[in-house]
Amino acid sequence: MSRAVIFDVDGTLIDSVDPHAEAWVEALRHFGIAVPFRAMRHEIGKGGDQLLPVFVPAERLAREESTISGFRSDLFKRDYLPRVRPFPGVPALFEALRRTGQTIALASSGKADEVARYAEIAGIATLVDVTVTADDAERSKPEPDIFAAALANLAPLRAEECVVVGDTPWDGIAAGRAGIPFVGVLSGGFPEAELRAAGAVAIFRDPEDMLAGYAASPLAPG
Repeated sequence: MSRAVIFDVDGTLIDSVDPHAEAWVEALRHFGIAVPFRAMRHEIGKGGDQLLPVFVPAERLAREESTISGFRSDLFKRDYLPRVRPFPGVPALFEALRRTGQTIALASSGKADEVARYAEIAGIATLVDVTVTADDAERSKPEPDIFAAALANLAPLRAEECVVVGDTPWDGIAAGRAGIPFVGVLSGGFPEAELRAAGAVAIFRDPEDMLAGYAASPLAPG
């Protein structure tokens, strides 16, 4: 029985994976580091603390991590955020969850100000009970810290009474490490096989498809 649903945001509720990947590629190019778009896109869903070590040598990262991350954040907000749009059906899905008495949480590797803006874009700012972001966790996905922080805010609910919805294998790995069942969506562009391998117990096309199949899904309260 699901009593709370914990949603990832990027690629799950809003169509932002490509803009994030493009912003990271442009930011790293600014610092003289060339990264193919496809390679970068596969790492989206991680926070900068987990993503940057894939592409930046450790010695340089120790010196420049905050500078690179800050540049990328400003670039994304200025040039890429205006392109971000919600996936269809997000407010209707959240309203259905609220009608059944379920608690709704957002758990994102993004910063708090970014996640607040995403909630506005998706039209769900007034429909969310709990929000946890990179500001609430020491390590980002695929480490379990963000989902553990969500569980702390959802207490006394137990991990098995919650469901994580996400679009990346990093969501699935993090959810599994936190002991929470994982439901995948294909809207972020990751293959179904990767989501299954990361522990997905069900797969939906996008939030609208999840709403259509809600009654028989792992999200349903009983």
